Amino acid sequence: MNITRVTSHVLRYDLDEVLGYSQQYYAARTAHLVEVETDERVTGWGECFGPGPVALANKTIVEQVLQPLVLGRDPLAREAIWHHCYNMMRDHGQKGMPIQALSGLDIALWDIAGKVAGLPLYRLLGGPTRERLPVYGYGMMLRRIPDLAGAFRDEAAAIREMGFAATKMKVGLGPETDVKLAQAVREGVGPDYRFAVDANHCYTTADAFRVGRALDDLGAYWFEEPVAPEDRAGYAELRAGLKTTISGGEAEFTRWGWRDLLEARALGLAQPEVCALGGISEYLKVVALCHAHFVPVINHVWGSAVAVATNMHLLAAMPDLPGGLHPWEPMLEFDTTPNRFRDEMLAEPLEIQRQVKESGGSVGLPGGPGLGVTPDPAFLDRFRIA
Repeated sequence: MNITRVTSHVLRYDLDEVLGYSQQYYAARTAHLVEVETDERVTGWGECFGPGPVALANKTIVEQVLQPLVLGRDPLAREAIWHHCYNMMRDHGQKGMPIQALSGLDIALWDIAGKVAGLPLYRLLGGPTRERLPVYGYGMMLRRIPDLAGAFRDEAAAIREMGFAATKMKVGLGPETDVKLAQAVREGVGPDYRFAVDANHCYTTADAFRVGRALDDLGAYWFEEPVAPEDRAGYAELRAGLKTTISGGEAEFTRWGWRDLLEARALGLAQPEVCALGGISEYLKVVALCHAHFVPVINHVWGSAVAVATNMHLLAAMPDLPGGLHPWEPMLEFDTTPNRFRDEMLAEPLEIQRQVKESGGSVGLPGGPGLGVTPDPAFLDRFRIA
């Protein structure tokens, strides 16, 4: 079997409502899928992390840089392909967009491997460790409305009512306003429900301490990306000085970046992004490093149904940390804001919301070989911009 073609599909549509986080407001949703074809008619699908113009830049890397490196190669030689591609791009970036592009390619190769073996990805990875996945629903995006705190309170209550096991909110309007937003979310979900706070690295260490101490009082579950990802000393200070778990890692890449992050004792909870850090091949090494440092993992999940399905398999195969009669369970992150690329792109939708509501907070594992999902070609044609 040989690789005959690698194609990027960059998709876009306009949102009905402008949403935001600490770094920007956005009015459109994008996704970047990678399709790998072979001479035996076995096709794999992957996804690259990166919105907007980043997806267009990554498309060029996938098709103009990576494709010539892999044409004619055996798609089952995933490790050899990964290292060849990385070595050829190493001089031009060990992080960022080159690795995001490589991630989409690598995920597609694992999809092919599962299809060739006739096994779902989680079995190829040695699982399942668990038959069902707890799901947390994130929402409470920033919006330009008069009573944002009231909207956050009501939305948090609605997410709990949907059946999700926990929730997560955005902040980024300044420490005083952000604390009020967190107080509103706690009011909305009640005293015993888990809620997390995602800052998308908007604070200085001093301001992160101001917000973090308030989150300690509110019993927040974790405080995500409080400071810039480069500020590992700041992460370590916050982890040592706050009761709330400090999380992050979605902006870190490869085993080498994660090695340094973990050795800095910067995280109480790791959030690797498989569609960015180097794909499944590299993700497995990163999780091994996290567990070697006794840092639990809850994957960062953003994107289309391909990204969601990939993470469902990875979480299903992940070992417990620590083990025990009643083990700590990683959760699947789920964006509760509208996402057509997740909900409408597949011939057989994942139906996460329905499963969560019916089960009281969890979903079953994907079926079928590989990722177990196939994008609808007509849907891709409708939303493709490049």
